[in-house]
Amino acid sequence: MTPLIEIRDVSKIYERGKQKVEVLHHIDLGVAQGDFLALMGPSGSGKTTLLNLIGGLDSPSGGSIAVGGQRIDNLGASALAKWRASQVGFVFQFYNLMPMLSAQRNVELPLLLTKLSGAERRKRAAIALALVGLADRSSHKPTELSGGQQQRVSIARAIVSDPTLLVCDEPTGDLDRQSAEDVLALLRALNRDHGKTIVMVTHDPKAAEYANHTLHLDKGTLVEQAAA
Repeated sequence: MTPLIEIRDVSKIYERGKQKVEVLHHIDLGVAQGDFLALMGPSGSGKTTLLNLIGGLDSPSGGSIAVGGQRIDNLGASALAKWRASQVGFVFQFYNLMPMLSAQRNVELPLLLTKLSGAERRKRAAIALALVGLADRSSHKPTELSGGQQQRVSIARAIVSDPTLLVCDEPTGDLDRQSAEDVLALLRALNRDHGKTIVMVTHDPKAAEYANHTLHLDKGTLVEQAAA
């Protein structure tokens, strides 16, 4: 498969006062178009940092990152924001939904950055909600939804712009086992049936089983990569 993500000799250093902490050490990684990759490792291993770099939420201290042939490590803040809006969907552990908005309006939020009409935004949000099985919950606010349903709304929001890449940070970390399995099955369907490339951070080995491959980090270094 064609590489979608190409990471070459990437390091990340944070400065804490006079101290420099290297969180990632010379990472080389390729992720194929249409792959579903799980990132695992102990707390502090650098997996969320790597995910943030892949999603353009942070920039490396050294090395290069290309997604779909586009170098993102040297983009300015404005260009990077536009790239994220069109190319990446984000799914977080705690949903990050606006409590005063309906599921429909929450899903529409990324489209407010586009030139789409209100009618087209509503249409696309409705399609995304139907895809995650929540067409009948479009008018419900987050407090009227279960945790699993809220996470599915956040996935609908992540895919409403039809991004190439989904980055998921502990998407099942706040869910019971059944809700977690429902969300993971949805992610796998988005990967297999809709061609979405997914990179997911998880601490749960059972969640990692839904991915095609698992990559392990320890102290900022890639230590193992194996088929699931």
